[in-house]
Amino acid sequence: MSDNVHKQYAGSLSEASLNEDVATGADIEELPVGALPLPPADKNHALHRGLSTRQVSMIAIAGTIGTGLFLGTGRSLAQGGPASILICYAIVGFIVYITLLLLGEMATQYPVAGSFNAYATRFFSPSYGFALSWNYWFNDAVSVASDLTAAQLVLQFWTPWHPWVISLLFWVFLVAVNSAHVRAYGELEYWLASLKVVTIVIFIVVGILVNVGVNQEHHYIGAKNWHIPGAPFVGGFGGFARVFVTASFAYGGTESLGITAGETKNPSRNMPRVVKFVFWRILFFYLITILLIGLNVPWDYPNLSNKSTTTSPFTIVFKEVGSNVAASFMNTVILTSVLSAGNHALFAGTRVLYGLSVTRPTAQAPRFFSWTTKSGIPLPALFATSSVSILCFGSSFIGSGELWGWLQNIVGVSNQIAWVSIGLSSWRFRAAWIRQGRSLNELKFRAGWTWPWGPPFVVIAVTAIIIIQGWSSVIPKFSAVDFVSFYVEIPVMLVMYLVWLFLNKLRAPKRQSVDPEGAPTTGTSAGTVTTKAAHWFDIVDTAEVDLYQDEYKDDVTDRIDDQDREQRLLGKKGWLWRVYYIVA
Repeated sequence: MSDNVHKQYAGSLSEASLNEDVATGADIEELPVGALPLPPADKNHALHRGLSTRQVSMIAIAGTIGTGLFLGTGRSLAQGGPASILICYAIVGFIVYITLLLLGEMATQYPVAGSFNAYATRFFSPSYGFALSWNYWFNDAVSVASDLTAAQLVLQFWTPWHPWVISLLFWVFLVAVNSAHVRAYGELEYWLASLKVVTIVIFIVVGILVNVGVNQEHHYIGAKNWHIPGAPFVGGFGGFARVFVTASFAYGGTESLGITAGETKNPSRNMPRVVKFVFWRILFFYLITILLIGLNVPWDYPNLSNKSTTTSPFTIVFKEVGSNVAASFMNTVILTSVLSAGNHALFAGTRVLYGLSVTRPTAQAPRFFSWTTKSGIPLPALFATSSVSILCFGSSFIGSGELWGWLQNIVGVSNQIAWVSIGLSSWRFRAAWIRQGRSLNELKFRAGWTWPWGPPFVVIAVTAIIIIQGWSSVIPKFSAVDFVSFYVEIPVMLVMYLVWLFLNKLRAPKRQSVDPEGAPTTGTSAGTVTTKAAHWFDIVDTAEVDLYQDEYKDDVTDRIDDQDREQRLLGKKGWLWRVYYIVA
């Protein structure tokens, strides 16, 4: 799109009026191609930029170091063995790191509500973005149910008493926390995540001690559990492939860094820092922890993972020290991590639904979900997201262990779909940036070493994992329930894409856009398309998408924050501040 068109639009519709429209849910008739929903920051009845770098970093850690690590590793170990779990988690970890870098480029340039869902709508296809957004909202809502079910499993260490009552109490607590100001959510997540990080460090030390002989049997374990019958690859290729989905469940949540972009202070500086540093911490914690679990816990440990229960390897290792008190302490920490993960999923799902309701020019969810309190909390979206948690009460009929396994598969596949979508969006975003002649130096953050292979690598690698991970549900014996839990989201995504595509074609009137020479042309509300195929499949034209709309412009507060940071780094205690900025 030409600069003249951009300037003409900018002059007719100010940022203030945009914020007001988003906050009130007003319809907007005409917008540039690919306009994103702006987060109307620091206004009444709108989202607030109340999350600091410290909190955003810990939110990412809290979202990933949770039930997937503390409980999911037990299921992975039982199904795939110690070698499978280490290799699969390393492969998925590398893919997710590349995905985070791609997301960081877009989230730093356009820190908006809805994040990668909005980027898929803007740069790839509005119809696909609609299907992806609803899929990811359902993912977050099911994650809350999964975490409440996981809480039941954790509590079985102490008592089998009415687990659904505990889930109900935890549900009330999570809804209450998310109904408060976003700063309260951020502060709670910060301290819960800090507790988990400290606990994992303690676990690494204890795990090493247990392995070298400080255990109940007083004998050196070493790599003996890698050589017991069935290990190190349990279940052959099917068992190995099955671990991919549990690894994806465990790493899920890193992409929600983009969800928090709309409420992050000084995103130009903070988002790149968070992207670059957080994942290395997560990767460090995961791989060392998983190695120690595989060394210390045999894959056939009693009740490690079955229909009725799942035991945390962390609790088993602490129990090996010979202290039930230590095991209870570890179980308590796991319980708080489950609550933290549920809190994180509820927050992210609420923001996704809010983002759907403010999408322009056609809302992709009812407008009343865009209503927020004066504290910036979208209560209707919060209540809708939390209501899906009723699924957790199905454990009374199915069994907590089996229900949690199904929910884990569904959430894991949904995470993978999100990563593929980030790859597709980044692919189109980079193509549009180059095609329209914008300098790479204008990017606020650029992962240069991932150009140009990053996006296609993510798309191809994750697609391959999605296809092969359900191997064990087909071979040697077909399991309908497992097969559905692995692949049900793919046809659902396709149906939602086609439905929105069909409805959009019926109701979207033709509108005129202006080419660089000023001549009127005809296109759809999704943007001008260059081929019939692109038109029918609702693919956005990279030559027409507006790369200026919604770009973040540093404000006075951001500049003051940058100046304060520079003064700290240049002061007498500059080295301490450098350590702080790396850690926090």
